[in-house]
Amino acid sequence: MKRLLSLAIALIAICGLLAYSSQSLERSSGSTGSKVLNLYNWGDYIDPSLLTKFQKETGYHVNVETFDSNEAMYTKIQQGGTHYDLAVPSEYMVAKMKRAHLLRPLDKSKLTGWANYDQRFLNQSFDRGNRYSIPYFWGTLGIVYNDKYVKASEVQHWQDLWSPKWKKQIMLIDSARDIIGMALVTLGKSMNSTNPQTLLAAQKKLDQLSPNVKAIVADEIKMYMIQDEAPLAVDWSGEAAEMLAGNSHLHYVVPREGSNLWFDNLVIPKTAQHTKAIYAFLNFMSQPDNAAQNATYIGYATPNKRAKARLPRAIRNDRQFYPDEQTLRHLQVYRDLSPTKVELYNDRYLEFKMHH
Repeated sequence: MKRLLSLAIALIAICGLLAYSSQSLERSSGSTGSKVLNLYNWGDYIDPSLLTKFQKETGYHVNVETFDSNEAMYTKIQQGGTHYDLAVPSEYMVAKMKRAHLLRPLDKSKLTGWANYDQRFLNQSFDRGNRYSIPYFWGTLGIVYNDKYVKASEVQHWQDLWSPKWKKQIMLIDSARDIIGMALVTLGKSMNSTNPQTLLAAQKKLDQLSPNVKAIVADEIKMYMIQDEAPLAVDWSGEAAEMLAGNSHLHYVVPREGSNLWFDNLVIPKTAQHTKAIYAFLNFMSQPDNAAQNATYIGYATPNKRAKARLPRAIRNDRQFYPDEQTLRHLQVYRDLSPTKVELYNDRYLEFKMHH
């Protein structure tokens, strides 16, 4: 009897473990319940209180899984077995996912907030007509400077970074496309150039910058700048916003001669299963009050013009993160490049890093 009882307990335990494992697996690839929305997003890239509000208003529970790079997100969706309802790729990755037939077209008849978006941020080259994507946040590449060591007038242009006075004073974000792109702009070339000779010239231009480069780093660049480890940095506006929040002496400049204009976007993976929840969420996030709340929490620029109008005046008039029209006209959106062209960028960038 004891043996039978032990066997029964063991079976119950095994069943429980299998059920838990099944639930864990389901959570990792998107829950398939009927009243859920599976969101695949960057880490800490939405105000949690908005998720609570959305659930209260609609009854849909949002399961959030995060990724740390566009490539990791792409690989997981491409491999299949996932049921994400929405994902948040950057602009070049939207183009790549379209070509790989990984996205479902938007049904605009179900979208109620389309008129809220700024027309300047729609119909971009990576998704003409916004057939597959809705802009979520946007930003730029620029220069962060510390006013304890640098005057604003000294760093209004990319070329200013080449001044001998900044020897061993500059930190660069570790990004081939962005750092080579910065050099291309100083040469008067497109940030999407794939001409081998032009890219070689950009590398040589960067080699001339090497004496001024203190370090080439990744996410830790934020901590270093906040802690006054360097007076200058080249980084994205979103990262810059976090730096400025942590150190009142830091400022951000987008050179008027040109820079990158990036977008993160909401898209529907082809394997999505909860259509009603998807459009309920897209419409919820398009509402000006909700989009403004999200922009305030994240600190990035919103493409929702009616949401921007609801932001505090100090934020919506901040030219560091909402550049003037003249600067916007000179910003360039990255095109998705073929693997061969990406390798060319990476090779030139590696040569620069080795030189540094």
